[in-house]
Amino acid sequence: MEYQKKERYANIIPIAELDTSEKRLQPFPVYNQLRNSTPIRYDESRDCWDVLRYEDVHRILKDPVTFSSVRELTGKGTATILTMDPPRHSQLRSLVNKTFTPRVISDLAPHIESITNEMLDAVKDNNHMDLVHDLAVPLPVVVIAELLGVPPRDRELFKEWSDILVKGPDTNSDEAFSQVMKEKERAIQELNDYFAKILEQRRVDPKEDLISLLLSAEIEGQQLNDMEIISFSVLLLAAGNETTTNLITNAVRILTEKTEIQQQLRGNPELIPSFIEEVLRYYPPIQAIGRVATTDIEIGGKLIKKGNQVVSWIASANRDESKFVEPDAFITERRPNTHLSFGFGIHFCLGAPLARLEGQIAIRTMLNRMEDIEFIAGSPLTSIQSPFVYGVKQFPIAFRSFRIET
Repeated sequence: MEYQKKERYANIIPIAELDTSEKRLQPFPVYNQLRNSTPIRYDESRDCWDVLRYEDVHRILKDPVTFSSVRELTGKGTATILTMDPPRHSQLRSLVNKTFTPRVISDLAPHIESITNEMLDAVKDNNHMDLVHDLAVPLPVVVIAELLGVPPRDRELFKEWSDILVKGPDTNSDEAFSQVMKEKERAIQELNDYFAKILEQRRVDPKEDLISLLLSAEIEGQQLNDMEIISFSVLLLAAGNETTTNLITNAVRILTEKTEIQQQLRGNPELIPSFIEEVLRYYPPIQAIGRVATTDIEIGGKLIKKGNQVVSWIASANRDESKFVEPDAFITERRPNTHLSFGFGIHFCLGAPLARLEGQIAIRTMLNRMEDIEFIAGSPLTSIQSPFVYGVKQFPIAFRSFRIET
């Protein structure tokens, strides 16, 4: 199937200004320049509006009536919580919230710490590791897999599928877009088939996991159909893995770029939660969120027409000098820190408490066990091929000493 320009989802198409690998690894000066020169602009090549100021991004995200999450790229497929509006969104979210209660999440902490230590044990004799491959990818995959009730042994498959689901074309061309969309369709079909088999197993032999819970759940007397359960599982797998992987990687990246923070956090471990919040603001795992205007609306003196795609640049809003003091400085104890990295409003990230917890535990455990964490100089850094995700494909680090966990 060919994807016409009008069918493109602008959020996954790269903007022309990020035209080098250096800019993609550090896009924030570009966002600052765009926010100050054209805070709201229409990009004809991507057929969308880019919104870059905090105030405007916040306004869009908190107004799901005017700026809808519903979108269709291909005319087929099943909507997920991400691509629904109320009332169905509210019903499904309420159902899933029963699984993601603060108590449930906090009870996972000892297990997450145990998994983290196990993964660090595997590299303790090397004095070096690829943070992405050895910890940042497998940790959230194992946690999400266990919550869903699927085998952690399939983590490599999960990672492969997750990478494709967030992938964007490398150039703004019909051919590149079409190729990426075909890859996504294939990955989604493979995931659908995978989870369909898990559903059949749980019907015969229910477990204490999320898929079993969703199979038995009802909304207004109606059970969820198989595709609703499968679509949610696919979303949780991709969203839960990619964002947390990049949060952990970006956090360690900060520790290697600003090495004094390592000692600060070791001496004051109570600062780790605020450190993670500043990582989320400074190097946000998600850079942009897409919406569609449901009516003609004026923002910042620009008329956005009904049906227009609107891309809200979180990564720019988080550096807005009208909202944050010294926005380009990393301030561990920043208060307040009203970043928008988990979104805002009814679509605020469902997994935010879990991502925060995993990030905090990963950093605390690394700092307890490692000293002098540093990026291995000369190693190539490659950004993830996705305009709306911010992270790197590998991040090799070395450490000068290692404390044995007791």
